[in-house]
Amino acid sequence: MRAITVPQPGGPDALVWAEVPDPEPGPGEVIVDVRASGVNRADLLQRQGHYPPPPGAPAYPGLECSGVISAIGPEVTGWSVGAEVCALLAGGGYAERVAVPAGQLLPVPAGVDLVDAAALPEVACTVWSNVVGVGRLAPGDTLLVHGGGSGIGTFAIQFGVALGATVLTTARATKHPRLRELGAAQAIDYREQDFVEEVRRVTDGRGADVILDIMGAAYLSRNIAALATGGRLVVIGMQGGTKAELNLGALLTKRASVAATTLRSRPLAEKAEIVRGVRDEVWPLVEAGTVRPVVDRRLPFTEAAQAHRLVESNDHLGKVLLTNG
Repeated sequence: MRAITVPQPGGPDALVWAEVPDPEPGPGEVIVDVRASGVNRADLLQRQGHYPPPPGAPAYPGLECSGVISAIGPEVTGWSVGAEVCALLAGGGYAERVAVPAGQLLPVPAGVDLVDAAALPEVACTVWSNVVGVGRLAPGDTLLVHGGGSGIGTFAIQFGVALGATVLTTARATKHPRLRELGAAQAIDYREQDFVEEVRRVTDGRGADVILDIMGAAYLSRNIAALATGGRLVVIGMQGGTKAELNLGALLTKRASVAATTLRSRPLAEKAEIVRGVRDEVWPLVEAGTVRPVVDRRLPFTEAAQAHRLVESNDHLGKVLLTNG
């Protein structure tokens, strides 16, 4: 088969479409013939040599895919050859075929195109596990989503609204109209506006109950300032750096909490539990049309370098997908 390989870390042109060995299904695994794979920031970091796949994962980038099951390994029940699925991966989605633990498979939601389904697994699992599991978002809460124009952001906005929260988001001004269409009550231009002041203004000084943050260090102190009393800051990215000083006094005064999580390196059992939660609680919203995948564009696997340039530029809105055929 062919896959996108990274012979040497580097820029987008380091991605090479090459012949590689076919995967074989191990116990508890299936083989998925990949129709599409989502492009994520983690893929860019892996290409640069900063985020190697966990032990046992394929060497190729790709944290999610959609496609058709073509083979089933021992100890797999509930799935059959020919089933259309999407999947959460530890790696390997940028390939014609990939071995997937059965616990990380999801059926393609009714009403969603097989290709577009590749835009769902990583964002749905990330948002659900963090906004609900860690952030404990409840109806009537205020949710602040940083990076609202990203795949994570566009999904989190819709999901927060579906849960009955008021959703605020930061993004470039050019993306604001679309984010409001997705349900954001307020879109904040992070380059021209102080998001702390805007959050306080919109909430009458109360602050956000939950903040979903992709920036890390650069936003830490301002995120604490933007939290409501009892608020929860959930950090899922480090685009703004890894080290910052935390004012524990401000945290104590607000009786607030800070959590940081990652999905890729979790044990299989934890991932399977998250996938089950997404299937039970998120998939009905997708099938009802309440939450939908937002796809900026589709590009063939052979144009993976262009897809990475687009994501790095931050000019996209929603997910960029790589397609096979």
